[in-house]
Amino acid sequence: MTSNSERFSISNEKSNVDVMRLKTLLAGSYWAHDRDTDTIERSIEHSECFSLFDRENLVGFARVVTDYSTFAYVADVIIDPDYRGQGLGKWLVETVVNDTRWKGQLVMLATDDAHTLYEKYGFSTSQKLMGINCR
Repeated sequence: MTSNSERFSISNEKSNVDVMRLKTLLAGSYWAHDRDTDTIERSIEHSECFSLFDRENLVGFARVVTDYSTFAYVADVIIDPDYRGQGLGKWLVETVVNDTRWKGQLVMLATDDAHTLYEKYGFSTSQKLMGINCR
């Protein structure tokens, strides 16, 4: 667990994720607004999770899907709208990308916004990558 004050902390313990609070946060996103609880629980189980807390209240979240060898995918980065503009999103992303478990790996993410935030941490666009959303 890391802390930037007595008030805010980041935990990478899956057992600390408040699933119902995360569901509420994701319901306000463009990419996971209709994600059901079972899907959220499964995504937590199969990811490395980073929960941002204001004392005991979950106010931010990110997760990483990885093979721990060559590839890591950053997903579901979200900050409660009431907590935006305080540098918490930057702190969360910095914590995620600087985790030594994916040092030397290709780290990717997909986003429709916040490109300038991610560029500060070395992310760039690529003409090589392709994707498909299987339904």
